[in-house]
Amino acid sequence: MRIGVVSDTHMPRKAKGLPPTLVKYLRRTDLIIHLGDWTSLEVLDQLSALAPVEGVAGNNDPAAVVNRFGYHKVITLGSGSLKLGLTHGFLPEGRGTAKEKALRTFAGKTLDGILFGHSHLPLSERKDGLLLFNPGSPTDKRRQPKYSFGILELTATGIKAKHHFFDSKV
Repeated sequence: MRIGVVSDTHMPRKAKGLPPTLVKYLRRTDLIIHLGDWTSLEVLDQLSALAPVEGVAGNNDPAAVVNRFGYHKVITLGSGSLKLGLTHGFLPEGRGTAKEKALRTFAGKTLDGILFGHSHLPLSERKDGLLLFNPGSPTDKRRQPKYSFGILELTATGIKAKHHFFDSKV
């Protein structure tokens, strides 16, 4: 199973449509996960044309996105054997990086990975076997040298995570 992972699209303010490089990769996925700051349900329409979509809301999302997805969830994939925690990374309130807040959100839960966004900083690391993954942003790279998103491959041995970086969102 191939899963496309995006976050922080901030559309339509940061882009009128999904970048062509992103669309090319997402067409070949079985599922797309958006980790918040969609800023419009129009993003859902664009993503849904490519593959089924799952996601969570972020701190910049309107009530329609929050009501549709909520702020946190655990999804089960691969015949129920794989559990991923999804959050944007801005909650719980208080100090901490997006990664620290994502870890606090799912403290005490048995998961294979935690996916989060918010910081626009691509991250892929393992902590005691737990995948921590932030795809960055395909439309708002901020101070990063390139735009980015992620592809997860579910295999018999676990999850493989890879970032894809690109220069132009048009």
